[in-house]
Amino acid sequence: MAAMTIRNKLTLIASAAFGIAFALAAVLVYAVFYDTSERIIFSELQKTSMLAAMVYLEKDELPAYEHQQVRSKFDATMFNTDVKIYDQNNRLTYGNGRLDKELTSGILERIRSEGKASTNANGHYYYGIFYPDNQGNFVIVVATTDAFLVSQSRQLLLMMVVALLLGLLIIVLLSRWLSRLAYQPVAHIIKQVNKIDIHSLDNTVTPPEPRDELHALVLTFNDLLVRLSDAFVIQRNFINYVSHEFKTPLASISGNLEVFAQKERTAQEYREVTGRVVMQVYHMEELLRNLMLLAGLREADQGNTSYRVDEMLWETLDRIYRDWPDAKPLISVYMDVPSARRLTVKGNGSQMQIAVYNLMENALKYADGEPATVSLMEQDGQLTMEIQDHGRGIAENELRFIHQPFYRGNNVGQIKGSGIGLSLAVLICKQNNVSFSISSVETKGSTVHLRWPAYTVLH
Repeated sequence: MAAMTIRNKLTLIASAAFGIAFALAAVLVYAVFYDTSERIIFSELQKTSMLAAMVYLEKDELPAYEHQQVRSKFDATMFNTDVKIYDQNNRLTYGNGRLDKELTSGILERIRSEGKASTNANGHYYYGIFYPDNQGNFVIVVATTDAFLVSQSRQLLLMMVVALLLGLLIIVLLSRWLSRLAYQPVAHIIKQVNKIDIHSLDNTVTPPEPRDELHALVLTFNDLLVRLSDAFVIQRNFINYVSHEFKTPLASISGNLEVFAQKERTAQEYREVTGRVVMQVYHMEELLRNLMLLAGLREADQGNTSYRVDEMLWETLDRIYRDWPDAKPLISVYMDVPSARRLTVKGNGSQMQIAVYNLMENALKYADGEPATVSLMEQDGQLTMEIQDHGRGIAENELRFIHQPFYRGNNVGQIKGSGIGLSLAVLICKQNNVSFSISSVETKGSTVHLRWPAYTVLH
């Protein structure tokens, strides 16, 4: 079964809404018309009953010319109207004989007790009044058929059915035209989207005017395209990075083992080669662990563990001095934490050491020999670490990309790197509930702030 298009849905909804609204309005109009018509009929019958009383019962009391006037007026209103006058013994005394059916004594007694009564039955409307006279007490009943009302009702129903059909036809045609007009921007967007493939994710869709919901939808879609494009770039960089980083230790391991297997070796040579191979395996293991952290495949397990930030910082500095011995004179360390117990916080100290190491390594790598400063202090109740360098910095238009894995700025030059260090530091800080922020000015350096929330500090 073919799916219903939006245009057909809009047409169906508009037609159904019009049909329901018209039907409800038609029912209301018909009910009001019928009720009003019955009220008019009974009102006319009441007038006729009073004229009948004047004609038949007041003839002896009215002058001849007045009675003749009343009689003329009465005859003019008697079309399809029956008149019957009953005495106190329920005998038919006067009448014009247009309706053969007699009223029951029960109805006549009801008219006498209530003074007047009205009803409709068997296709006729009845109206009766109790009329005391010098000749006795009489009940005057007038009746007329409902043929005129039925005819008018049928005509009204026919008019409303015709109006409904014409209205539905107009609504269908109008809604089709309007839906086609409204669908044109959607068709244009679909045409643009169909031209986008995996190799052209940078080609965004032109948003329509005016700035309505469709405009906002296109902007959201364009944002999704940008994220998809970034994701594919990250994926390619990830594969390139993994293949490059694993190729070196694997080549070293295989080369050592091939050379080692060519002849007999001494125990000392066994230990040396085994040590080199084990170090390469450890390097690969650490690399894989960092990649898993970066990919979000392994969440940080904080639990109730805690660590001292100052001890973590000193251990990180020891690693930096070991890996960057020439940078030791360039690093200045400042501490200003009034209470030592403020230095103990919740979280994974080993992971935070990786994050701080990556940040300090970047500060040295891109400092171009300029000094770097590491400060640990307390600001507004929060333990804060500041890592500042005076190197080449980051361009303002690139700051929003630096959190992406494998992204490297345009000004890195020949400095080796993979673009994984900063993004891994950001991820670790997020998992350990440490606030991360960075500010940078190109050619003037960068400053990173790490802030531990006050409630994580163990007192």
